[in-house]
Amino acid sequence: MNETDVDSAVESVETQPEAAEPEQQAPVKGGPIRSAMGVLKTARPRQWAKNVLVFVAPFTAAQITNGSVLLDAVVAFVAFSLVASSVYLINDAIDVEADRAHPTKRNRPIAAGIVPVPVAYVAAVVFFAAGLGVSFLASPQLAIVLGVYEAVQLGYCFGLKHQPVVDLAIVGSGFLMRAIAGGVAASITLSQWFLLVTAFGSLFMVAGKRYAEIMLFERTGAKIRSSLKKYSASYLRFVWATAAAILIMSYSLWAFTLREGAHGSIWPMISMVPFVIAVLRYAVDVDGGTAGEPEEIVLKDRVLQVLGVMWVVTLAVTFYL
Repeated sequence: MNETDVDSAVESVETQPEAAEPEQQAPVKGGPIRSAMGVLKTARPRQWAKNVLVFVAPFTAAQITNGSVLLDAVVAFVAFSLVASSVYLINDAIDVEADRAHPTKRNRPIAAGIVPVPVAYVAAVVFFAAGLGVSFLASPQLAIVLGVYEAVQLGYCFGLKHQPVVDLAIVGSGFLMRAIAGGVAASITLSQWFLLVTAFGSLFMVAGKRYAEIMLFERTGAKIRSSLKKYSASYLRFVWATAAAILIMSYSLWAFTLREGAHGSIWPMISMVPFVIAVLRYAVDVDGGTAGEPEEIVLKDRVLQVLGVMWVVTLAVTFYL
């Protein structure tokens, strides 16, 4: 969340210092260029990969080859990236003192003094305003989705991230809103199955990440976010297992619906095979307590990548052939 999802900077949250608190790092002076580069780094451009979710709705609506729809989705991608970056900046500015007491987060630009806190807040406003302005190129409704996203994530940054269950819902909602943004930008009606698959897929990934964090804490005693101290590993395991079950069921029912709309084509049913296997493969990482950011897992797991390609191909055949 850090994004703010599952992390990212909104999901990169405050950790509690131990009794022997490490010496805080003294702020470092930086010139304008260094400060600007620090702002860019804090904006988390690597996290923009999450925003490809805006293309899911146009793809599943068989509209991704429509030039105007694709352009609107690109606008949504850019706008969401800018708005999400504003949240990352605010999150790091709020957590600056805690980050300075952390062995690795102390090197973040704001904690290191490369980016002054006031500059971070100003940059966040600029990023948000830019994203909001870009969104109007696609649809006023997209601007509303972005505004709701910003408000929810700011609530997370200013305290809701410390509330168990609520933090899972908020981080998961970030992924859901990305998918909704793609549909809203292109004026595509989102089906109930699409929303259910996206919602529980998001919860599955977020709960899995939290489960991995608490498993790491139990094995090594590593510092964890404060909200995790109110969870147990068994509870988080229950949440991600439940989310996985509902995700698979929702997608299966969606596949049956797609088959009816595809004149009895067998391809929607075939798409269930790589999808279910991919979910179970991802669950292996979760169960082993090694699940990190979703995009990092996908980039490192070749089998998961192959399954993803197979799934996309089966859907492409369903929608476009």
